[in-house]
Parts: sequence; structure tokens; C-alpha cells
Amino acid sequence: MGFARQVCTRSSVHDSPDHRADDGSITALRGICDRQPRRKADPKVPYAPVIETAAVTPPRFRQPAPQTSRRCFLRQAGAAAAAVLLPVGTVWARSSERRSLSLVHTHTGERLSTVYFEGNQYITSELSRINWLLRDFRTGDVHPIDPAVLDILADLRTLTDRDEAYEVISGYRSPKTNAKLHRRSSGVAEHSLHIEGRAIDVRLPGFSTDRLHELALGMKRGGVGFYPSSDFVHLDNGRVRRW
Repeated sequence: MGFARQVCTRSSVHDSPDHRADDGSITALRGICDRQPRRKADPKVPYAPVIETAAVTPPRFRQPAPQTSRRCFLRQAGAAAAAVLLPVGTVWARSSERRSLSLVHTHTGERLSTVYFEGNQYITSELSRINWLLRDFRTGDVHPIDPAVLDILADLRTLTDRDEAYEVISGYRSPKTNAKLHRRSSGVAEHSLHIEGRAIDVRLPGFSTDRLHELALGMKRGGVGFYPSSDFVHLDNGRVRRW
């Protein structure tokens, strides 16, 4: 029996589910074997049959479908439910690794674009720049702005899906300035959180201030006030309230 005939015979014997070529490949190989010319053995010339080559399709293996255990399914479902039940701010705080802000002060014209949080920590030098921009422009007094207020601004801008800089109407207010404004208007609280650096009044150019107010209310991260006549929103990180 020639070498090609042996190959064909062995292929048919050792076929297995894991190493089996498709039917077309086996038929092609058998056809080659059947076409080999048979000639008489010549002791002086070693027999070397010429085997025609044919394209052989590689074995096709079916990718097993992914299987999810009941325990894995319940664990994933529990994590998803927990994310839904957590306050929006908590989810943002855990997921945001880089927080940035762009601000322009309407009274001084000063502008600032900054990354104030990165690598799981607030950047002190950038917070100082923000404190300067949000100083009491009437007296020049500088006071630390609570980073929680900055986080509210950053997350609110994420909700608006806008890149424009916030226009700042009021940031920090010294007790002197706040008392003066309180005497002029009942809309200024006597013990305003502006005095503590925990409040800010802003608008977002090209975005409805009314809609900005609604989004801020939905965040439930503190006090939210809407002043349509002056076209700005008050935001603070005090108790949740609205006006």
C-alpha cells in the first residue's frame, strides 16, 4: 500500500470531535489517494509517489457559549441595584478620578480653567487659584472655598453636557459685605453660607438657567435657589432645600 493510501486510512481511523477536519477536506484527500498511479515495483528505483496537494480547511471549533452562574448573576445584579440606590453624588465621587472647572467672574473679568482634583486628592495649588478668583471682590478678602461646592459645580456641568465656563456672580462674601447686601435686599440671608465659602451664584452661558436649576435640584446635594430676574442659580452644600 502506498504512503498516500496509508495517510487516508489513518485519517479515517483517528477522526475525533476535537481534531476532525470538515467533510470536504477528507473527501479531497481520499480523492488524491485514489488517483495515485499504480506501477510495478522496480528494485533499482525507489518508489516515490507524487502526491497532488489540495487546500485543506483547518478544523472548525465551535466557541462555547459563556455561562453565568447563579451566584455571579446575583452578585452583578446586587451591584447594579446598589449603584441605583446610592445618591448621585456618591456615585460621582467614587467614579470621578479627574475633576475640572472653568470659571469667569462677571465683576472682575478674571478667568480660570483648572484641574483641581486628580489622583484621589485635591490639588492645593489649584484650590488656592480658585479661592483667589472667588474672593470678595469688594473688599479683596480671600477665604477657602469648600471643595464640596466645587464638586457640585463639576458634576452639574457634567449633567448639562456643556464645556462653557460658569459665569460667577458671587463667591465668597466677607461678613462686612454680606451685612451690607442684607440691609439692601431681603433676598440676602443674614447668615449666608457665602460667608463660610460654602455657596456660589452662577449661570452657564448658552444653557437655560431654569433648566440648570432643575438639574441642581435633582442632585440633592444642598440648597438651590433660582433668581430668574437676575438670571442665576444659587448653589451651596448646606442642608437640602429650595427657593
